[in-house]
Amino acid sequence: MTFEIKPIAHIRTDFPTKFGIPRQSGIVATLRGTIVFEPDFNHPEALRGIEGFSHLWLIWQFSEAANKAWSPTVRPPRLGGNKRMGVFATRSPFRPNSLGLSSVVLESVEMHPTLGPLLHVRGADLMHNTPIFDIKPYIAYSDSHPDALGGFARESENYTLEVDFPEELLQQIPDEHRQAVLEILAHDPRPSYHNDPERMYGMPFAGFDIKFCVENEKLSVKAVDNAQLTMHS
Repeated sequence: MTFEIKPIAHIRTDFPTKFGIPRQSGIVATLRGTIVFEPDFNHPEALRGIEGFSHLWLIWQFSEAANKAWSPTVRPPRLGGNKRMGVFATRSPFRPNSLGLSSVVLESVEMHPTLGPLLHVRGADLMHNTPIFDIKPYIAYSDSHPDALGGFARESENYTLEVDFPEELLQQIPDEHRQAVLEILAHDPRPSYHNDPERMYGMPFAGFDIKFCVENEKLSVKAVDNAQLTMHS
């Protein structure tokens, strides 16, 4: 038996690619996104009462992994990419149905004159234009489990890097994006199995291409380029 579902909305974020996206929602609370509903679902009545909730669950699609083969086991990046775990014990994008789940902060609801209702959220770990299949309110008394066990994921729970972002380069980033950039870099946007101090990485974010390298748990930003100019050069 098969079922057909279709997107109710798409999200706008500052990540044009998956590189640099935080490994879980909420890790970088300053990241902002806007949920834009499809014409069939942009009815203000469908959101009646949503402003009373501080957090939302988003059910979405790993669009770049859709229709790709899945395996019963995967190599979680935070375990170095060389240890296998069951796919249902991970949040790998390579799943039978390629579905993702994120908890985000609802900042505001905007009634746009042409797009209809917009949801402005924080803490999303989604690439720009990711399709969203459903939105549900986060209910603290039933959804929060402070004593829950984290399994192997706890090994990377508090992992961060020291970030050296020269002030003259940081000033090129608009004020509203600076804190988010610093937090994204601190949480190490590299694949976990990459550990080459000579390698230069480029992270597209908010219209910029941020070049950096990592050595001995310290991330050093080397350049900040305009992403649009980089793409056409």
